[in-house]
Amino acid sequence: MSLKSISLRDFVIVHALDLDLSDGFTVLTGETGAGKSILIDALQLALGARADAGVVREGASRCEISAEFDCPASLAPWLEQAGFQADGSLLLRRTIDSQGKSRAWINGSAATATQLKEIADQLVDIHGQHAWQSLTRPDAVRGLLDSYADLSTVKLSQCWQAWRTAQKTLAEARAAQDSLQRERERLAWQIGELDKLAPGADEWDELNTQHSRLSNAQALRDAVQTAVDALQEADDNATALLGRAISSLQNQEHIEPEFKGLAEVLNSALAQVEDAVHSLNGYARHAELEPQRLAELDERLSLWVSLARRYKRTPAELPELLASWQSELHRLDEAADLVQLEKNEHLAQSAYMDEARQVSRARGKAAPLLARAITQAMQGLGMQGGKFDVALGKLEQPAQHGLEQAEFLVAGHSGSTPRPVGKVASGGELSRIALAIAVTTSQLGQAQTLIFDEVDSGVGGAVAETVGRLMKQLGKDRQVMAVTHLPQVAACADQHLVVAKRTEKGATVSTVDHVNGEQRVAEVGRMLGGERLSGTTLAHAKEILGQ
Repeated sequence: MSLKSISLRDFVIVHALDLDLSDGFTVLTGETGAGKSILIDALQLALGARADAGVVREGASRCEISAEFDCPASLAPWLEQAGFQADGSLLLRRTIDSQGKSRAWINGSAATATQLKEIADQLVDIHGQHAWQSLTRPDAVRGLLDSYADLSTVKLSQCWQAWRTAQKTLAEARAAQDSLQRERERLAWQIGELDKLAPGADEWDELNTQHSRLSNAQALRDAVQTAVDALQEADDNATALLGRAISSLQNQEHIEPEFKGLAEVLNSALAQVEDAVHSLNGYARHAELEPQRLAELDERLSLWVSLARRYKRTPAELPELLASWQSELHRLDEAADLVQLEKNEHLAQSAYMDEARQVSRARGKAAPLLARAITQAMQGLGMQGGKFDVALGKLEQPAQHGLEQAEFLVAGHSGSTPRPVGKVASGGELSRIALAIAVTTSQLGQAQTLIFDEVDSGVGGAVAETVGRLMKQLGKDRQVMAVTHLPQVAACADQHLVVAKRTEKGATVSTVDHVNGEQRVAEVGRMLGGERLSGTTLAHAKEILGQ
């Protein structure tokens, strides 16, 4: 089982609804206009469908939809990666206000409609009443065939995009050879100018530091000598004064023990002064005046500033500018290398063609198998002698989806030649063909809940009974729900829900109720003969349910 319950608040004409669902085959029936498809519409919104303010019940400020599923094990990694709690159940909740603004939650945590859509295919597979319309769309036909073949075209699409990109790059390079050459020459000249300077990454700051030191060398030497005089060489220098203070305290420390600690502090200060003097003398020995080096620095700094002005950059940006020009020149060199670009395009084409041929082989194997399975299903749906075919036609030009186009062909009776579905089938036949396809391919998807929304329109009699039995058979393996107007289909259900519409305080509201026993007999009777239930009609209803 997958869909456990659904709850609606102020949705269209539903004021409040809490519905528990079971596994097996469930039908929804009711009078025309009662809102049998409301539940399916609500479920699609819970699964991320586009929302608008029109779904909010008149007079209400917002509507709310909640759907609880058994959580498929395959969804656990996705939920964990997206930051949602995974605990066996999956609760989807969505609200839409009267302005059309929508909010969504997954297991109580805020989510986006896109995230709801990402998990929808693993939860529910909906076959709508106009499913036959997709039988004439090439993309839908191809997608169904690929699903039947268990074929992924992701790699094919990637190869196609790579080929198209290589083609575009080659075409642009061919069309722009002259401008590319001019741009390459301009960049090469500019790079040559900066290469003469060869600016290092941190050189600008280092040059400024060295220049500042050399240009102030005499002042630095004078500062060193002044400091050494004050600390050691002057008559009243710091070293002598500290020595005198230490001696004075030490002479009296036998009287005042506290002086011993103070003398130690001053001894430490004296040691630091002597270290400082040693360092200053060392600096003085190496701080030579270097007029030639200063001139060299002046010249190099001037070159940095000159080039920075020419290219409207700060001097510190020159290394990065040179690197960017070199990278751009490399790119232009590659773009101008037509031989390599042609080789790249050929390799991309070969990769695409190899993958496309594998896809073609897989489609070629699957097409007759799908055709045979759907043909067999058609026999039980009142189209005895009919034949279904899947035709693969080669495209004039390769496409993103491959080298061929798929088309559904059908022969309505024995001996006739299969022709395109949309041209030879009537509305009723189209519905039956769509149903045959839905039944045949229902096991392809991952979803545990299958919903058929009036796909049985246009059929009746013994065919309707067959449809009901097919859906009941599907319900043994998966949860199946069907909106139907056929009593034969409703009679096959394991669970029967009736949708009714009534007026409450001047407003129209819709309700959904489980029916069993006599209530179910009465609903099947209504479906057979209308509102006036005769004894014959009720007897017929009991007979159908008994079967």
